Amino acid sequence: MRKVITQDLGIIDHADAELLMKELQQKRIDDEIEDTLLICEHPEIVTIGPRAKNDGIRPPPNYNSSFVDRGGGLTWHGPGQIVIYPIIKWDLENESNVKSIINILEEWVITSLSSLEINANRDERMQGVWIGNNKICSIGLSFLRWTSRHGLTINYQTPDDRVEMVSGCGLGTDTTTSLHKLGFNQSREQILSALLSNAGILKRELRN
Repeated sequence: MRKVITQDLGIIDHADAELLMKELQQKRIDDEIEDTLLICEHPEIVTIGPRAKNDGIRPPPNYNSSFVDRGGGLTWHGPGQIVIYPIIKWDLENESNVKSIINILEEWVITSLSSLEINANRDERMQGVWIGNNKICSIGLSFLRWTSRHGLTINYQTPDDRVEMVSGCGLGTDTTTSLHKLGFNQSREQILSALLSNAGILKRELRN
């Protein structure tokens, strides 16, 4: 098992986080740092992945947006959302393709929410984590030499009607929402604690 360093960046502009991710990704490739989880929150922005760009899908006009090179379509970022960027060199057993890596991250979130008595699951419509017919966690990665950047979001208490108005690829508005809107009141601290407690699913040993 390898160790993972966690860094809580607090609130950081998405553009600044993207520059940091690229820097750390190269350092991880060069074995200058250990596997790292960046934890943060962004001021509101919608990131547009290649799939959405190619299909001409855009966020509503009153949303700040930015094109990114991760997999997937549109992803809302903003207050009330946990963002985790795994800067990880995926070279252990069962990490041989993108689908298996996405499955590991999904299982991590599902197991962590289950420990908080939140019953979440996968859904064939799109990768990520769902509760019933609503998506509360998006996952999109970019790889260089099997080292990832970008990552996952968990919506726990987002502002009214913001994330709900952003449609993912093939998903209508109101599909993506937050835990709070679904009747769950767990705090950011509780969710993060559960994620870190269950990080053994990543097959690594965490240290702060």
